[in-house]
Amino acid sequence: MKTLSTTVLIIGGGATGTGLARDLSLRGIRCLLVEKRDINSGASGANHGLLHSGARYVASDSEAAIECREEGEILKRLAPQCIDDTGGLFVAVPGDSEQYIADFESMCARSAIPCSPISTVEARELEPSLSDRIIAAYSVEDAAVDPFMLSLDNLAHAVSLGSEFRCNARVTNLHISNGGIERVTLHDDTTGEDFQVEAELVVNAAGAWAGNIAAMAGARINLLYSSGSLLITQNRLTTRVINRLRKPADSDILVPGGTVSVLGTTSVTIDDPDKSRPTVEEADRIIDDARAMMPILETTRYIRAYAGVRPLVLAGDSSDARNVSRGFSLIDHERDNIGNFVTITGGKLTTYRLMAEKTADLVCAKLGINARCATREVPLPASTMGRWTEPGLTAKTWLGTRDVHDQILCECEMVSRSVIDNIIDTIGSEGPNRGDSMLTAIGLRSRVGKGPCQGGFCGLRVTSHLYDRGCVQSDQGVAELKNFIERRWRGFSPILWGLPAMQADLQEALYCGMMDMELCGQRPDADALGADSMQEISALGGRE
Repeated sequence: MKTLSTTVLIIGGGATGTGLARDLSLRGIRCLLVEKRDINSGASGANHGLLHSGARYVASDSEAAIECREEGEILKRLAPQCIDDTGGLFVAVPGDSEQYIADFESMCARSAIPCSPISTVEARELEPSLSDRIIAAYSVEDAAVDPFMLSLDNLAHAVSLGSEFRCNARVTNLHISNGGIERVTLHDDTTGEDFQVEAELVVNAAGAWAGNIAAMAGARINLLYSSGSLLITQNRLTTRVINRLRKPADSDILVPGGTVSVLGTTSVTIDDPDKSRPTVEEADRIIDDARAMMPILETTRYIRAYAGVRPLVLAGDSSDARNVSRGFSLIDHERDNIGNFVTITGGKLTTYRLMAEKTADLVCAKLGINARCATREVPLPASTMGRWTEPGLTAKTWLGTRDVHDQILCECEMVSRSVIDNIIDTIGSEGPNRGDSMLTAIGLRSRVGKGPCQGGFCGLRVTSHLYDRGCVQSDQGVAELKNFIERRWRGFSPILWGLPAMQADLQEALYCGMMDMELCGQRPDADALGADSMQEISALGGRE
């Protein structure tokens, strides 16, 4: 079995794992990051994309509020390519707590979070989609962040400094000997081969799966899995982030993300992070609640639903996810008699850099290395790896070159063949970073499949191009296309009413009728109701 060696092995390729790889690399410490699927395949890729000002937590968790304020300021200064500095509004509607509204400004002041009251008339002038019934409004410094560009840029910088990473590498065993992890065995799902890694220290940054990794070492972490569902609108509805002016609850944030807006979220406790799915009931509940602050949400077209899992570390016996701190937990498994093992989990996307800094500090202390954190001062370089996630960039690039032979493969987001080729060259058509699906890897690193067709047309075109380039052979490309469409399909089922239902019928006819491809993605609501077609799903579970 092949054996790799490194100073620090990082398990998990989300924002914290990639941020840690960069932090350690800047301190001159060599790392190997392994991820069982692809970058941001967990909670880091299934969130609002909200860079918190901290105002959301001023009533319930002042420490988290201050962390968000400080980290938001750092990221806006050092990673501007990943940030859309939109600003934000907190708005109240009839029925919201008058006491909370009255106390909001002073609560923000206690955490030194900038907050300014504005009139309801001014708020509606800034955001015309707001309800004409809002009764109070405050301006804050929220922003939107591209989580995929953020992680890819962090990883690219780490690699440029000498660190390595492997996707599709699943941990299968931690071998404990003499009070430490002697080696880690992994399975490469791309090649089917096993390999092992010998590291001086192992960091568990596996997010919602951190408990599973810790259990392999005989350690226990008391995690609560909070699944949150979100809806994507076809168009961008507001310029700013819109928050409901009340204690954190479901359906109270709308975040602009490039050409769309993201609405959510919910908080449903589940027993297994692999079971997180958006449901029809959650989609209905989100819209029914959020329309009070923005009536347009009732008639908006939604193009996709998705869900992510927040790993919340339980300090006591609480089982209510809303009442568990959004702070992070850094665990030295010396407490479990495993000297070279550390877990970092919990927290938020906004505080990923701080989580990485504190983890790297502990890693250095355990390794006896005297090196200071540099991520507070060194700008995060923009990378080729992450550049094509930016909304609108592909269209600008295509129009700028005016190359008549550069065919558009994704019409919704105007992604051209040359951009796809650039991404393939960056990933490598073979090797550890390709993953088990080149099409899925391209989708993660670009806007392919993210428009209204949700991969229905661009999936076919990009797959054809992969065959032309020799990136896939025989049935491999068709299998990758089936997997890609099924994952997009899963996001359709909770929102199938109106125009999306008609589009789903078209996709079904296209793939099942013309290509004889039976799509069998997870459709829990349909399965429970005995529905056979997308039209039936719409009729049984969708809105009028």
